[in-house]
Amino acid sequence: MSASLDGLPEATSGIWLPDPGALGVEEWVLTAVLWLKLGVEAMGALIIGIGVLVASYQFIRALFSSGIRDYNPIRLTLARYLALALEFQVGADILSTAVAPSWDQLGKLAAIVVIRTVLNYFLMREMQEEHRGR
Repeated sequence: MSASLDGLPEATSGIWLPDPGALGVEEWVLTAVLWLKLGVEAMGALIIGIGVLVASYQFIRALFSSGIRDYNPIRLTLARYLALALEFQVGADILSTAVAPSWDQLGKLAAIVVIRTVLNYFLMREMQEEHRGR
């Protein structure tokens, strides 16, 4: 492959192919992925906020109502929101790792995925136990 005078590489077939670095495409893709990562992280934070509001509402209703106070359904409601938000956070971490992976980032991503898997395992186990108890 030979290079042209203006920095654009020439393919062996005679077709001129622009260099992504020379056109700024790499920076554009990097910027787009970082914005997408920010949006996914914000969505995860929003889901956590909604989960806290829903669980707080359920807790206040249970607190002021008469009868048996079983807080397990409230706890499981919050746990479901947290598990969903954690999925979004892992997605954001995958996006950031895909752009510029380093061993440090890969290690953090692996730790987060392991934590998420363990949390989801115990959450699903508790939900199954709750379902069998009804």
